[in-house]
Amino acid sequence: MKNELKTITAAEAERMEAAAKANLREVQSPKPVEGIDRPKADGRVRNNRKETPLFPVTATSIEDFLQMEIPPKEFILDPVLTTQSLTMLFASRGVGKTHVALGIAYAVASGGTFLRWQAPKPKRVLYLDGEMPATTMQSRLAEIVNQSEYEPPSADYLRLVTPDLQEGPMPDISTEIGQEVLEPLLEDVELVIVDNLSTLVRSGKENESEGWLPVQGWALDLRRRGMSVVFVHHAGKSGAQRGTSKREDVLDTIIRLEHPHDYKPDQGACFEVHYDKARHLFGTDVVPFEATLGASGWTSRDIEDVNLSRVIELSKEDYSVRDIAEETGLSRSRVNRLQKKAKAEGKMS
Repeated sequence: MKNELKTITAAEAERMEAAAKANLREVQSPKPVEGIDRPKADGRVRNNRKETPLFPVTATSIEDFLQMEIPPKEFILDPVLTTQSLTMLFASRGVGKTHVALGIAYAVASGGTFLRWQAPKPKRVLYLDGEMPATTMQSRLAEIVNQSEYEPPSADYLRLVTPDLQEGPMPDISTEIGQEVLEPLLEDVELVIVDNLSTLVRSGKENESEGWLPVQGWALDLRRRGMSVVFVHHAGKSGAQRGTSKREDVLDTIIRLEHPHDYKPDQGACFEVHYDKARHLFGTDVVPFEATLGASGWTSRDIEDVNLSRVIELSKEDYSVRDIAEETGLSRSRVNRLQKKAKAEGKMS
């Protein structure tokens, strides 16, 4: 049987053509997806959750830029922290990150000293603690205050935000809400210490660079407003800071803490201080050193001197070069050089 052809009127043909065009537009312009930003005609960015105004971008000529009176950077903790600087302090669990972060906070707030670092004058500090029990935080700070010769000009020079004293959870600084909650606390603050990223950055994936971008934007905004930031973080299995390396791009200084090779738990707080990145440091300022907390406070000595003393000690006990290398974690050639140095200085025969 032959196929029967249906006659289509002109009006029906127009309706079919209009429907086809509508379907094409739907394919080319899909419905908005939650969280995707799309520009609007008025210059704002449309976000399905909220609308954020865009700020104009300013270009400055080289002539005008070179004539600007831009305040030079000053030390807030000489030589490691300057005004408008971004720093990371990281280490494995139990090495002493919070010891160091609290020591830095009190030294800056009081215009005092910590380890080999000196604060020229007191600056206001906001300390964001993400995990420490209040009783532990109190005892550690009491020890720092008792061992220091300096005092902040007033109590508000060092303020703490700690979990046990909050009515709800600690803010997540990778979210707009978390950043907005902290905004009232930032007035007159010159140093913000974030201890630590694992507890205070809870959105996004740690190993993906996109998860760091909101925090990076927040830190750059604080820097633009004249503040410095110290991020406290954990070390990964490789020994580097855990997660995406993109964090390191905008940082001025990266300080790594690690236990000495022959460290034993009964030594208490004892670690080496290394500078993995230091834009403004050079010469003796970047020499790594070992710090130890004793009954009278912190002491430090160059790692070079520590290694030399250890090599001399083991050499006098008739250890071979190979055994000394295994015991100290130094290479055999390094052990040989230290032995020659000790003999030249008359410290061993």
